[in-house]
Amino acid sequence: MAKNKDSISYVFTVAFAVCLVCAVIVATAAVSLRPLQIKNKEVDFKQNILAAAGLLEEGKTVEEMFEQVETRLVNIETGQFSSEFDIDTFDPVKATKDPKITEKLDAKVDIASIKRREKYTEVYIVRDAAGDIDTLVLPIRGYGLWSTLWGFIALEEDFNTVVGLGFYSHAETPGLGGEVDNPKWKSQWPGKKVVNDSGELALTVTKGGQADTTSPYDVDGLSGATLTTNGVNNLVHFWLGDNGFKPLLDNLKAGGA
Repeated sequence: MAKNKDSISYVFTVAFAVCLVCAVIVATAAVSLRPLQIKNKEVDFKQNILAAAGLLEEGKTVEEMFEQVETRLVNIETGQFSSEFDIDTFDPVKATKDPKITEKLDAKVDIASIKRREKYTEVYIVRDAAGDIDTLVLPIRGYGLWSTLWGFIALEEDFNTVVGLGFYSHAETPGLGGEVDNPKWKSQWPGKKVVNDSGELALTVTKGGQADTTSPYDVDGLSGATLTTNGVNNLVHFWLGDNGFKPLLDNLKAGGA
């Protein structure tokens, strides 16, 4: 007996079959592409480290350029390098959410609005021909207007002069807070100083258009994006301060970590 193709049961059967086939195709594609997605994410992460350190070169792959970068695990509280975890399997992003190695921050010190700070994280080192640290790249993050900005700040061998800064993940407003990605804005950072002659943290992101361009400590903020500007200033102050990487920087300036 011929099937009635106009019947409701037939239409639903065909629709279900099409949906099932499509679901299988999508699931198969998602599974097969997962390794590539993970690899691309890793490459993008490394590329942003290289960019902050001013090490990107045309004609070379990210992996080739990253060979000059040494990854070290650091205990943020003590400012000492650590072997607590295997650096090859340690995930610094997942570590920020691991309750076993994070602590809740008091609201008075949580100026970056990250709520919890990890005890261990990765830092990235480029050495000179003599084996001394030439560039140190530190992970930073903090809340802007709409999102948490994740990025890196790189320092010269004096651990006080900025090489560069950049963010690899955020959801700030395009054309406003999203201008943290603008190369012109990022070009202000190289050469700025973190602390002044008195040892005070002086690096400051000011309200757009109000920076003292002659100051070695002032970075002009984002025009029309006051809250994102404040967020960047706060996260920089947090991560370069007592509750961030200051213990590590102090140890390195003293000749060891």
